Amino acid sequence: MRELVAFLARSLVDEPDSVEVTVVEADRATIYELSVAPDDLGKVIGREGRTARAIRQLLVVGSADANKRPILDILE
Repeated sequence: MRELVAFLARSLVDEPDSVEVTVVEADRATIYELSVAPDDLGKVIGREGRTARAIRQLLVVGSADANKRPILDILE
């Protein structure tokens, strides 16, 4: 799932080399921390958060087999 988040983010931004995804495992959740260049932050979030919401929905669908809830944090 980490690669999926990185691929989607790299497809959206102008500086794909600055995309970093860190995975943090918690008891009941898997947290994906997405970091992009400051100028690309709006492109990853999207208008009214639609792009971020779509990425989060893909994470939920992709991790349906796991017993942990996926969380996407977009870091500033």
